[in-house]
Amino acid sequence: MTSPIVTQERPVASSPEAGTGLGRRRVCWHAGVLLAVLVGGLYLAHRHWAVLESGAGRLAGADQGWLLVGATAALGTWAASALAQQGAVVLRLPGSRLVAAQFAASAANHLLPAGLGAGAVNLRFLMRCGLPAGRSASALAVKAGAGGAVRLVLIALLAPACPGLLRLPHLTPTALAVALGCLVLLAALPATPWWVRCRRALSAVLADLRALHTSPARAADLWGGSLAFATLHSLVLISVTRAVGLPLPPLQVALLYLAASSTAALLPTPGGLGSLDAALVFALTLAGAPGAAAASAVLGYRLLTVWLPLLPGLLVLAVLVRRKAL
Repeated sequence: MTSPIVTQERPVASSPEAGTGLGRRRVCWHAGVLLAVLVGGLYLAHRHWAVLESGAGRLAGADQGWLLVGATAALGTWAASALAQQGAVVLRLPGSRLVAAQFAASAANHLLPAGLGAGAVNLRFLMRCGLPAGRSASALAVKAGAGGAVRLVLIALLAPACPGLLRLPHLTPTALAVALGCLVLLAALPATPWWVRCRRALSAVLADLRALHTSPARAADLWGGSLAFATLHSLVLISVTRAVGLPLPPLQVALLYLAASSTAALLPTPGGLGSLDAALVFALTLAGAPGAAAASAVLGYRLLTVWLPLLPGLLVLAVLVRRKAL
């Protein structure tokens, strides 16, 4: 008697064309948003060209001592970023290469939208240091979460010291009802693959946070580096405002920077290009700064944090890739 032939169904492999199509849609979406923001920025620059030209001239005659203070603070931001990244992993990372990777990541971050450049560089670096891909991605999420939490805490601490500077948006009952409905809808989502993956990723991040906080040194690195990063960026803008003679108190400038950078992070532009500039100029002018002085302060901040380090950062990135550190 012949035995029946048992056929085993093979799992259907995902089509590479589907993945390619999804990747193309994401690229097109990012490119569309980036193009829209850049077109809007060019329109605003054309409309307010006289203010920008006056601001550039004012920056050319700025106090060189304060600009040097701002440049020193800008250099410290990469060390602070390296400290926060070390605090996001238990494994001891090579210090010099870690700082170099943060410097290279900051340059790559201004070439790709929504922080993809910095994320890709840091992910490759952590994987080269021996961390699995999932653990490396979780470490990046831990660092980003700590940075966002530190910014919110600083805003909450500085807001009472600068009363009336920040105004909460007026929410209508309709907007509140829509937000409540969205929360209820998210809570009632079925166990779809997307939702399961999100819960799994969040569980991994929370587990890593708990593991890191069992080591006081790692917790101090994570939160201390995140605090230093936000503080030093605020100091860069404060120094530039002092250099151009902008009549705003330092605490107000720091609060305006934290609020503007947090808002600009919602737009997926390379390094906040366009979105952060517009948010900073709007915030400074809303606080009472003249338009030309606000424009010169933002130009100086961008000069110290983006344009001057961009080419050296790309050279460091090329060296790290050549030496297979990424």
